[in-house]
Amino acid sequence: MSTRMSRLFGRATMPRVDVRRGERVLASATAADGTVLAGTRDAFYVVRDGETRRVAWEQVEAAGWDRDTDTFQLSEVGAWGEQRPVHTAILDEPGRLLELVHERVTASVVLQRHVSLGRRRGLRVIARRAPSGAGGVQWVYEYDEGVDPDDPEVRAAARDALELAQRDVGLP
Repeated sequence: MSTRMSRLFGRATMPRVDVRRGERVLASATAADGTVLAGTRDAFYVVRDGETRRVAWEQVEAAGWDRDTDTFQLSEVGAWGEQRPVHTAILDEPGRLLELVHERVTASVVLQRHVSLGRRRGLRVIARRAPSGAGGVQWVYEYDEGVDPDDPEVRAAARDALELAQRDVGLP
């Protein structure tokens, strides 16, 4: 049955994506350039030019959709000062993929707390873990624009904020 015919009957054909054992594609979309984006309970998949990249939901820094340009963008968590992988695709029909991305990324956040460093600057202490609960909690900092993470005062504030957050939620 063609994709067009299957849509007439209320279901779109999902493109084939090889996912890890035990995972199942819950939503997917095919970009204008043929790139396939898919999501499972545990991860986001990008299939481009025959190469598959798996990004665990707790490793997604941000995702967004520009309705005016039909552009979807997902950026991965990265190290401070290093280029972060970003996946961009033009999606005519995103279907349920956008909802799934929002729900799964949100489910991976255990705690997010902003700490002011004065002059409208600060940092965030963020605790993330797999939405399934598997594995441990990953603690990261996200610095506001203009904050130097190598500044001794910033490092001390970050350390204190991390210790307080860990005590508050009972997670090391």
